[in-house]
Amino acid sequence: MADLTSRMPDLTLLLTALAAYAAIMAAVVAARQGRSIAAVRALAEQAAQTSRAEAEATRAAVHTAATDAAVAAASARGAFALGVEQMRGALETRLRDMREANDLSLAGLRRAVDEQLHAAVEKQMTESFARVIDQFAAVQKAIGEVGAVAAGIGDIKRLFANVKTRGGWAETQVRALLDDILPPESWLANFKVRPDSDEMVEFAVLMPMRGVHRPVLPIDAKFPLEDYERLIAAAEAGDREAERAALRGLERRVRDEAKKIAAKYILPPTTVEFAVLYLPTDSLHAEIARIPGLIDGIGRDHRVLVMGPSLLPALLRTVHLGFVTLALEDKADEIRRLLGTTRVEILKMDDVLERLARQAGAFSGTIERARARTRAIGGKLRDLGLGAIDPGIDPGTGEEIDAAAEADRGLDA
Repeated sequence: MADLTSRMPDLTLLLTALAAYAAIMAAVVAARQGRSIAAVRALAEQAAQTSRAEAEATRAAVHTAATDAAVAAASARGAFALGVEQMRGALETRLRDMREANDLSLAGLRRAVDEQLHAAVEKQMTESFARVIDQFAAVQKAIGEVGAVAAGIGDIKRLFANVKTRGGWAETQVRALLDDILPPESWLANFKVRPDSDEMVEFAVLMPMRGVHRPVLPIDAKFPLEDYERLIAAAEAGDREAERAALRGLERRVRDEAKKIAAKYILPPTTVEFAVLYLPTDSLHAEIARIPGLIDGIGRDHRVLVMGPSLLPALLRTVHLGFVTLALEDKADEIRRLLGTTRVEILKMDDVLERLARQAGAFSGTIERARARTRAIGGKLRDLGLGAIDPGIDPGTGEEIDAAAEADRGLDA
């Protein structure tokens, strides 16, 4: 309604324009018909007056309609305001109810969440405390084990402080390697090399050779711990001079031990042309191998092989392969003798088979003579009209019987 009221002035102007246009058109038509200008002016004025009258009427109608529309709009506005107030009251009531219901639901959810969260937190805390207690107990146990290990290390240090104990540890390693790789009868412990001396080598490995007197490989274990510890301490401290001095001391110690082994335990033909100096740790052997020309010089000057836990098993496995080769040769000799015996037995079997073949031939001839005699008797019985002895035996014709008789006589002859 308000939109129609706002558009009334535009409609009035439009109607006025249309009336003026109609007057002008009438004037044009009158002019065409040859009327005078006065008539045309009169008609134009008349048309203008008519248009003004119609515009006044239209304006009055529009004013009336606008008044009615304003009254109707005011009435509708009051009804709408009333409806809006009622709706607002209903919405506020509904929102209040929903708020109360939501507050109740949220309170219930809050209580449930609080309860579950409290239970979960309490459970997690209990488990965490239990894990912490277990880990603390494990740490205490580990601390105790570390203490025990430290005490054990101290015992080991005190143990290795004794030269004889260190040597016994190295001998235990060599004994374990010999037990693992070689057969028990292929090595000896505390072997006396020289009959005119009481010196005994710790281990002697019998060489895989044939004969009653077999040479042995002397193996002596050494552990120069003091020189090695001085070298390690100097290297850790970064003292190059002390490290070189400790390395020279270690070199002298190893050369002296190799010289002693060569003098005491290398005695061909009781022993082989060389001996073995065993070092019980690979790190010690690596430090000695790091000295330029030391191992080659010892082998060339004293005929002593310096070996550690990684090299000695390879040498012992090579010796073991020699024993395996000897065993295979012994087995080959046994197989050769067995084949010879088998050949003799086969020749004897051939003689037995030949005699058996001759006996089989004689036996076959005897069977043929018996069959010939049987056919002859059957023929004679048939001639007498008594029939054959056995229905399953064909006595044969007269010629066959005569031939059988002849053959029988030949066999008898």
